[in-house]
Amino acid sequence: MDTPPRNDRLDMPVPTELRLRRQSRVLEVAFGPDEQYALPFEFLRVQSPSAEVKGHGPGQETLVLGKQAVGIREIEPVGQYAVRLVFDDGHDSGLYSWKYLQELGRDQAALWTQYLERVAAAGR
Repeated sequence: MDTPPRNDRLDMPVPTELRLRRQSRVLEVAFGPDEQYALPFEFLRVQSPSAEVKGHGPGQETLVLGKQAVGIREIEPVGQYAVRLVFDDGHDSGLYSWKYLQELGRDQAALWTQYLERVAAAGR
């Protein structure tokens, strides 16, 4: 099994590929040949690491709704450790670190299920 490249200075994974697929509305992220993810735009938007979505502490999370048709206009590199995703709804304040993107990929099914449960609990 190939080990994904790492940024030794920050001890975090570094993607080998990052590809925006506007037609299929996914961001493809690879951390080597054995770790590849297709992250839907809606999923990325509702899981934004921004304070607007995550809050400033436990219990302060905001339930983001109505983002099924959200698009990503741009990907901006932030140093050698993250990207800023610029969504077409104006949201651009979340910095998606390589580690966070890897976590989103690995935990996508569980995170999406939790999100849908929160949506249902809110009566939507």
